[in-house]
Amino acid sequence: MTGEVLAQVALTAANMLAAGPICDACLGGAFGRLGHGLTNEERARSLRGVAALVGERGKPGPCWVCGDVFGEAEAWAARARAEVGEIEFATYLCAVRPSLRWQEAERLLVERFHLAHAEPQKHAWNRTVGKAFERLAGHGTVDFSDPDVKFTIDPAAGTIEIDIASVFVYGRYRKLERGIPQTHWPCRRCRGRGCAECGGTGKQYADSVEELVGAPFVQACHASGAILHGAGREDIDARMLGSGRPFVLEIVRPHVRSIDARALGGEVNAAARGRVEVSNLRLCRRDAVGIVKETDAGKTYRARVEFEKDVSPDALVAALDSLVGDIAQRTPRRVAHRRADLVRTRRLRAARVTRSELREAEIEMVTDGGLYVKELVSGDEGRTEPSLAGRLGTAAVVRELDVLDISSDGFPDAEEVARGGSPSGE
Repeated sequence: MTGEVLAQVALTAANMLAAGPICDACLGGAFGRLGHGLTNEERARSLRGVAALVGERGKPGPCWVCGDVFGEAEAWAARARAEVGEIEFATYLCAVRPSLRWQEAERLLVERFHLAHAEPQKHAWNRTVGKAFERLAGHGTVDFSDPDVKFTIDPAAGTIEIDIASVFVYGRYRKLERGIPQTHWPCRRCRGRGCAECGGTGKQYADSVEELVGAPFVQACHASGAILHGAGREDIDARMLGSGRPFVLEIVRPHVRSIDARALGGEVNAAARGRVEVSNLRLCRRDAVGIVKETDAGKTYRARVEFEKDVSPDALVAALDSLVGDIAQRTPRRVAHRRADLVRTRRLRAARVTRSELREAEIEMVTDGGLYVKELVSGDEGRTEPSLAGRLGTAAVVRELDVLDISSDGFPDAEEVARGGSPSGE
């Protein structure tokens, strides 16, 4: 810092002290970008000493900028520590919601004294309270991107909001029983409130993959719930076989974070009793959710199809061969109530007949992600073109559908999603 700059800083500090009572945090913060390695309070003490040499010692009273809110930092840190309580965390973030009066006072301070090196006061507050919180907790490090706990303090309202980051677990699930939806479905009649039709459960279906997988994790983490993010979804009446469907389980508001994901996967499999199975579970990062949901992976299906009229094996093989290529599908009627009415083009990559009778056949198909297989077979009253029914000239319906494989191309491998890298995923 040059002598000229130092002289200007001393003059500005003296003028600030003469203008009204100001606390050390606000005085030092006005020059917070100068003098590396110093706290704002240390800067303020030096500035007051220099100003005293010219007879300016400052005025007593509450700080006109922050209203002495910095003097309450320790008390707020203690309150935050108490409210976090027994919640397990390794990282934290403190945030303040400054009042309009505080923001306006800070703006006036900067403009009146032409402060070019001021530190934003909310940054100083967050740092002050955060350090006190960390000292009281005895552990933890600040994390600005994805903290385990974040507490937002509103000094004017006298409130603290505690946000607990979710825990995420990556793996694959197999659904071995038909009639189970992927996620929880509220009762259509009561919309989850509970009625005679749903037996007071508020659910359309007794179980879901989400609930069967999530229950042991919710209990182990003392969490408020769990959300299953799948790489697409199979129909309720379809099975998910093969190596399973990639998914990320989001455990919401966990009070315990140090879990053994693989051991809990064993609990899932034991409790689900062959209805649902999970494998390759491990803790993962939040961004794995986007990767899983956005990856457009190819799928292999097995369908048992019934025909209205007799279909010869040769005719069936020829019809399937002719379908390989681009398929234009308007949103199926059965899902049109919850999805945009669009025409999408997907590709049937390969198809073969594995069993053929005159009125029934079993076929396997390899498709792009997002191709509606039931409609590829039936035609959906002309909404899918071309279709197997259209090629054969007779009505065709899928009676049973299994997903045999979901391509692993594009999905994160274990090392990409793992936090840490221990075999348990801890």
